[in-house]
Amino acid sequence: MATPQDVATEVKQLTERINYLNYQYYQNSISEVPDFEFDMMLKRLQELEEQHPELRLPNSPTQRVGGTITKSFKTVFHRYPMLSLSNTYSEEDLREFDNRVQKAIGHEVEYVCEQKFDGVAISLTYENGILVQGATRGDGTRGDDITSNVRTIRDIPLQAHGQGYPDLFEVRGEVFLPLQVFQQLNQEREENGEQLLANPRNAASGTLKQQDSSIVASRKLGCYSYSFQSSNMPFDTHSESLEAIQKWGFKVSDTWRKCSSIDKVLEYINEWEQKRHELPIATDGVVVKVNSYALQEELGFTAKSPRWAIAYKYPAMSAATKLQGIQYQVGRTGAVTPVALLDPVLLAGTVVKRASVHNANEIQRLDLRLGDIVFVEKGGEIIPKITGVDITKRPADSTPIVYPTECPACHTPLVRVEGEAQFYCPNEKGCEPQILAKLEHFISRKAMNVDELGPKTLEQLYKAGYVRNVADLYDLTFEQLANLERMGEKSANNILNSLAKSKETPFERVLFALGIRFVGSTVAKKLADQFPDIAALRGATYEELIAVNEIGGRIANSIQEYFAEPGHAILLERLQVAGLEFKSEKVQPEMQSDKLEGKTFVISGVFETISRDELQQLIVSHGGKVVSSISAKLTYLVAGDKMGPAKLEKANKLGITILSEDQFLAMIQ
Repeated sequence: MATPQDVATEVKQLTERINYLNYQYYQNSISEVPDFEFDMMLKRLQELEEQHPELRLPNSPTQRVGGTITKSFKTVFHRYPMLSLSNTYSEEDLREFDNRVQKAIGHEVEYVCEQKFDGVAISLTYENGILVQGATRGDGTRGDDITSNVRTIRDIPLQAHGQGYPDLFEVRGEVFLPLQVFQQLNQEREENGEQLLANPRNAASGTLKQQDSSIVASRKLGCYSYSFQSSNMPFDTHSESLEAIQKWGFKVSDTWRKCSSIDKVLEYINEWEQKRHELPIATDGVVVKVNSYALQEELGFTAKSPRWAIAYKYPAMSAATKLQGIQYQVGRTGAVTPVALLDPVLLAGTVVKRASVHNANEIQRLDLRLGDIVFVEKGGEIIPKITGVDITKRPADSTPIVYPTECPACHTPLVRVEGEAQFYCPNEKGCEPQILAKLEHFISRKAMNVDELGPKTLEQLYKAGYVRNVADLYDLTFEQLANLERMGEKSANNILNSLAKSKETPFERVLFALGIRFVGSTVAKKLADQFPDIAALRGATYEELIAVNEIGGRIANSIQEYFAEPGHAILLERLQVAGLEFKSEKVQPEMQSDKLEGKTFVISGVFETISRDELQQLIVSHGGKVVSSISAKLTYLVAGDKMGPAKLEKANKLGITILSEDQFLAMIQ
């Protein structure tokens, strides 16, 4: 039997080995061991840490996957203020900046130019090489402690590599959402009928403020480090520090450059005006810094910004072109989205022919008309959008665009849900683009991951009459697949094998694959955690659904409407017969007592020592029931911090007993 010392040694060795392999993979693109071997090491470390939580090290790689729930972010003061930079939009201002620097120093100086990434500034503190704190900029003097979320970002080392770093140091960086991830995230939100995220920066900022670090981990944030701070500075120049922190495991963008003069700075700016669009992250300018730390100290600071740095901002990315028409696309949920068809125009390094118009309200707000000269912008947006109309160039005989009343694909009358801007086609069983989009969503990587099937094959299967819904996929035969054009025997068998393997997909992903409106991957996981199987979810009341953390009335209504549809009941039955996983792997809380039998609870607010989910599990495991709304029949309101005043007022009015977190825990002890 292993001694405690043996376990501690194994935990330390596994932690160091996995951190090293992560560094090789993410920083140097070197995969030293097979994925299976890596996964087994990580699984072993997780098992040991679960059995012996006191042995988990601060730099444990298991923290990369998240899972920590933060009730509220603690405020921390920055050891070195995080000041903003002065902005300029012209060459004249940059030359004036250089004149001020030379006048103060007495000679020409060397600069470092860096891309001004459009992300979220963050401060990372290391003690003895181990990450101990990650904090937001806040007001520059103090910010939020988001360490648990920062640990999930793979570009940020949990422990610095190599040697030569001070005992205590700080690295500044820019956290960002890669453009590709942002596009995928918005595509998923569009398919779920959710509001699209405006731009990658807002998405990154919102992600860092998530209370559940597992959500942060799933967003695949990146981070470029760009600054080093220490009271014991081992470098003479900023460029030396960038080279050093890269060796220590921090991700530094290779776009920075030393420039011997302001003319060289301007050359860099002009060179990157178009090249920057090739980067995996949005960037809107260039940061220019005096390279020498001694000269930086001599130049000093104003009240708001350093005198040794300035940010050059590129002009807004906008263009004018002619609106030729509007195309209406039908999505998986039946949402009909207008897309503007434009005369091709060069914008942000690419030729733009299409732009987003969002919905009928936007067409009306802009008063769009065919033939209009419209302004198209990219800015922080990935998909170009129309921002205005040049009324002075509008033809005298122009007429407003009339939104269709019928589905452009199947001609079914469109419907509009009260309170929503979008129009929908209700013909989910007979509208071809809806059916194909549902099939594509079902087989996608984050859902059933049927990687041998693709959109073109699905379209062939649909047109051949073999597939009309997702359950039909599991009835496909070798003969049917072999009959398709350009389908070989090997490809047909690969598809059948891939479909068979998809039956091992866990419940939460099957739930996401069903394509219930507003049920994205995160909501599906929360539902699978709360309800043991599909039968429990189908039978859940509205109150039981909205009692699940982060699930509101809109999602609850959508879930109940989905299961109330007779066609969906038949579909689910066929999928169950096919062998898909409709049971949660999560162990439901065991009954600990019947102390709360017959009692109902509403949970509201944020709690210090326990999460809402854990609180709910405790209530259920002691025989109680959690509901969402306050009524005269309610037994208790468990009130945490930041509880809504309306609930408190209603509970007092009805004479409901209000329990604090400690009072509730005392009830079940």
